[in-house]
Order: sequence, then structure tokens, then C-alpha cells
Amino acid sequence: MTGALWELDEEGWIKEGRHVPSPNFDVRPAGETPQLVVIHAISLPPDQFGGAGVEQLFTNTLNPDEHSYYAQIQHLRVSAHFFIRRDGELIQFVGGASRAWHAGVSSWRGRERCNDFSIGVELEGCDSKPFEPVQYIRLSKLIKSLRERYPLSDICGHSDIAPGRKTDPGPFFDWRRLHALLAEE
Repeated sequence: MTGALWELDEEGWIKEGRHVPSPNFDVRPAGETPQLVVIHAISLPPDQFGGAGVEQLFTNTLNPDEHSYYAQIQHLRVSAHFFIRRDGELIQFVGGASRAWHAGVSSWRGRERCNDFSIGVELEGCDSKPFEPVQYIRLSKLIKSLRERYPLSDICGHSDIAPGRKTDPGPFFDWRRLHALLAEE
């Protein structure tokens, strides 16, 4: 059971969790609302958890001197709406009413530019390790809460909208587990 749903304000900010506003967002196209949840996996540095790298990346404050990998990605201007750490902490970077820059070149069911009509959720993880049980619990509660506000009709992975370019959330993401949690009352 995931408990009571989270409340969202008019701009799509969840009242629970921590807010770390990203400058990397813009306005959705006129008349467009979120219909798709895109699940990602991220760890910075790669395959390491718990650091400040993801928050720094999404706020354009990544220090290239902290890790050699950061020098390769410090120029990126990306974001996601939400980030769920391995301990279950929920961090929000962009309000759901706005367009976060998480999908890149993408297509879902014949529609290009998935950022226009999706909510991006990053899980702290990688392609080589299972996700934590608490991440699935938080993710399912988040999706249920978002469904109360937006006409969400699909959930997919980044690899589904950018096949060949992206692999996340990766082979260890348990889709059955997520769907079972979403089916609970």
C-alpha cells in the first residue's frame, strides 16, 4: 500500500518532497498536457549513488573538477520533473505543467518530441544493479498522484521512446512490480 496520494498545486509541484528548481525547462505547446510518464535511470558519477551530481547536472552547477566524467557532460542542459533516490527521497526539479528537458530526440506511438506531452521521472540507478523496493513504492505513489491531476494514459522507459540511443531504466527495472503496485487500491 502506498498511502494517501500527494497533492499537486496549479503548476504541478507536489507539496511533499524537496524542491530544487531547475532552469532547464520551458512552456509546453499550447493545449498540451502530460499524457505519458517516462521512467529514466541516472547515477552520477556513473554507477555511484548518493552524491550531488544529479542535482548539479539538473541545475547547471556540475563541477568538471569533481569527476572526469563531469567534464564530458557539464555542457548539457537537461532536467527531469522528478528524481527518486535509492533511499526513496523524492526531489522535484520542474513543475508538471511545464516541459522538462529529459527525453531528447524521441517518439512514442507515432508522436515526436516526447518532452511536449510527458513527465520525466529519474530513478537513482544504472543498467547493472536492481532498484530498491522503496523506489518502486515511491514511483507508484507518484504516478498515482500525477494521474489525479493529468490525463496520463501511458508509462514507458526512456529506452522505449529513444530505442538504440538510450537503455534506461535498464534490464533490472521490474515492470511487473511497478504495475502490481499501481493496481493496488
